[in-house]
Amino acid sequence: MTDADRLYDPLRRKWVARTPEEEVRQAVIAWLRDVQGFPVGLMESEYGFVYNRRRYRADVLVFDRQLQPYLLVECKAPEVTLGQAVVDQVVRYTRVLPVRYVMVTNGRTTHLLVRSEDGGSYEALTAMPDSLR
Repeated sequence: MTDADRLYDPLRRKWVARTPEEEVRQAVIAWLRDVQGFPVGLMESEYGFVYNRRRYRADVLVFDRQLQPYLLVECKAPEVTLGQAVVDQVVRYTRVLPVRYVMVTNGRTTHLLVRSEDGGSYEALTAMPDSLR
């Protein structure tokens, strides 16, 4: 595998295969770190968890300063349409990972959602919250 075939993941601290989805994930990690100011030490990629006795992985999970899950990011390849099925997948993950914010992106389109105060639904946001910065 050449350098052109792989990307360095600063969260996993290793080289990973270059795929369209991985390119989106690494772009999101860089954006969260460099533009939004989220510390790398509070992010994990490929975060494993169990839901209904099945193993899943969150693409990127950002923790708050109390190390509680804060933002869940689901990355898709650029050609994947971000329809209701993708949003449902991420919201299903929040049953185990009680995050306040959810982001779904394919690198072209990004949806940012915030959990309602009653915890029963998610609403669209137009900007990233700055409570960790």
